[in-house]
Amino acid sequence: MNRKEFLKSSTLLGAASLILPTNNAFAKNLADNSIDKLVDGNGNYIQQTLPYSENFLEPYMDAETLHLHYTFHHGGAVKGANKDLQMIKKALDENNLETIDFWTKKLSHHFSSHILHSIFWTNLTNKNTLPQGDLLRRIEKSFGSFDKLKILIAATSKNVDGNGWGILAYQPYSDSLVILQCENHEKLTQWGAIPLLVIDVWEHAYYLKYKNKRTDFVDALFNIINWDNVALRLNDALKLTL
Repeated sequence: MNRKEFLKSSTLLGAASLILPTNNAFAKNLADNSIDKLVDGNGNYIQQTLPYSENFLEPYMDAETLHLHYTFHHGGAVKGANKDLQMIKKALDENNLETIDFWTKKLSHHFSSHILHSIFWTNLTNKNTLPQGDLLRRIEKSFGSFDKLKILIAATSKNVDGNGWGILAYQPYSDSLVILQCENHEKLTQWGAIPLLVIDVWEHAYYLKYKNKRTDFVDALFNIINWDNVALRLNDALKLTL
């Protein structure tokens, strides 16, 4: 396999093959699970409809922010990822490998944004929930208590340099829950870690309502985190170890 063939198979098919239906139970669940289906049958990126109305998360997240965030920021990432794919294909077809690095970096940024935003919307609800069952047991094992987890992920999210995310993830290599501080959408992550709960601290997520008070926004989110969704995501992630 020459460099052109390798790039074509790994760059264009790699990300999509993780999401498209396969015999793997984890991948099949992602593809069948409503908003988690991030690509169509041809591997093009698609944005699912929000699972609730734009005022569903009031008063903690205002409808105007949610509309702009979902439509233009998340939607822009989906459009950007599709353009990146097209430009990579074009570069390969024209044997112009000088631009490959640029477009693969752009794809990493845009597709990571698409993944994290898709998780973010399902991580939120309009009622107060609490972790239970296996999720709670694993939280207590990894962090000592639910309260300590909240302190850790809140501090991690509030202290991201610039824009980014605080992430609770399942790390299959150590069979543990971990907290990640992700700059932008793709930096400072761990190989193999599967996001279960993500907290968006890009300014577009909170600036209209909370101005420059990121800490207030993060604290407010704990009133609407959907721990039932986090538990479902943990159950899906555990299927990787079967």
